[in-house]
Amino acid sequence: MTLIGDIFRVALPDMYYLRRNILVLLATSIVTPLLYLVAFGYGLGNGITMDADGKTFEYIAYMVPGVVALTTVTSSFTTVSNKLMIQKRFYESFDEMLLCPITKTSLVLGKSVLGIVKSALCGSIMLVLGSCLSGDMHITAGLIGCMLLSCMTFSLLGVAAGMIIPDLPSMNLFNSFVILPMTFLCGTMFSIDSLPDTAADIIWCLPLTHTSECLRACALGLDFPWISLAVLIAYAVAFYLLGMFALRKSE
Repeated sequence: MTLIGDIFRVALPDMYYLRRNILVLLATSIVTPLLYLVAFGYGLGNGITMDADGKTFEYIAYMVPGVVALTTVTSSFTTVSNKLMIQKRFYESFDEMLLCPITKTSLVLGKSVLGIVKSALCGSIMLVLGSCLSGDMHITAGLIGCMLLSCMTFSLLGVAAGMIIPDLPSMNLFNSFVILPMTFLCGTMFSIDSLPDTAADIIWCLPLTHTSECLRACALGLDFPWISLAVLIAYAVAFYLLGMFALRKSE
């Protein structure tokens, strides 16, 4: 069997699950980002402008790429980690896959496909909506590519978390102290330059910060942050290796 074929076979049951529940899954995933757009974009941010690379934008245009970034994080990570934990801890269906003659790479990548597809759909909805709300927003090939990279990165993190974190309370703790703070602080709603230097340095090390930088540069026509792209790719590789390590430890 080829690697692609094995990944497809691992992902196929999750794709059937997505097809059966697609409307519910998409609706629940975009409600929070839509509330952010309305509350912050048109409420608190009404009449505010933001400067970036010497250009001035409406706050809603500045904010939309950040909302897309946080959408990819929450949709991909939560979907993959929770579903994998349920399959592993309660139904033990994941253990059955370990008995199949497929590689660990196929398992890690195959289990990330659900999060990639779902978060890409949610992110695309937010991109289309954002381009309708602001003329400064432009959907480009680079923007789509960076969004897909973000979806893959945080889906792989979801696989690793689902393998390592022992129970749902611990997963909720991880969401509360890691994922949720990232969605607000990593340049999604405001520039991290406005934070104290120490806090900005810490936040600059987080992957969502680099996702926001890449998406915003592509959407608003700013200078592209190649360093952020390299960091995001490095995180994707690191999360993949972490998932592989966790899979080996679980055997």
